[in-house]
Amino acid sequence: MLLTNNRLQKFTKHAILSIEMTEQTVPITIYSADWCAFCHAAKGYLDKLGVQYVDKNVETDPANGQEAVDKSGQTGIPVIDIDGMIVIGFDRPKIDAILREKKLMK
Repeated sequence: MLLTNNRLQKFTKHAILSIEMTEQTVPITIYSADWCAFCHAAKGYLDKLGVQYVDKNVETDPANGQEAVDKSGQTGIPVIDIDGMIVIGFDRPKIDAILREKKLMK
């Protein structure tokens, strides 16, 4: 199909709007603390991938800490909850496998 310049502009604009309007439907929560280097690494990695997440600080809100312990069965951070699948620490291969399974990365 041959697109004229005007039709190409409309097509490109529509494609960009479609990409921008796509919402991530897989809930991701990171339980972290400001001083935790592995927490910063995990959040930076997800940011680099463009994956949205909720950051729950365990240091500023003890309820977040208890929630992390309840989910993971231990007290270390980061704890990453990807749609109910728990990753303890910045375990990149495990994070990648879950994100692939959830279709958030190829």
